[in-house]
Amino acid sequence: MSESYSVRINKDYLVFSAGHFITFAGDICERIHGHNYRVEAEVFGPLDENQYVIDFILLRDSLKEIVDELDHRMLLPTEHPQIKVVADGKEVTVTFEDRRWVFPECECVLLPVANTTTELLARNIGKKLIALLEKKIGYHPQHLKIGVDENYGQWGIWEYKLG
Repeated sequence: MSESYSVRINKDYLVFSAGHFITFAGDICERIHGHNYRVEAEVFGPLDENQYVIDFILLRDSLKEIVDELDHRMLLPTEHPQIKVVADGKEVTVTFEDRRWVFPECECVLLPVANTTTELLARNIGKKLIALLEKKIGYHPQHLKIGVDENYGQWGIWEYKLG
């Protein structure tokens, strides 16, 4: 017999509203638009001395901290080969081919991703969650799943397994 354990966090307040645009088919760039994103996390692992995989409150609060950093911001990819993002301390200038946008820097989140898809947003959130849990309690999950929903049922999922 084999057993495994996990905890899942999916709360109504683990949401963020943000603007973005993505490219697809190599040279098509969407218009700027926004979503009311929802985020969930599932952590898998053995039970600790308290019979927890991880404390729900710690997981919830850590995820909320990350989500809040994205709320009411413009999400911009810094690793896209054709989208150029330049921050000067005051403004962020973004260019794609003959298009140009300028945003107040305080209203942007520059993400180390190639495109602001839900899949890559999920990966970014997951990596931040791992780093935050390590910083707070020295915990590194063996297996983590992050989901980002951009349109009430359209989920991008990132899954991480140690080793």
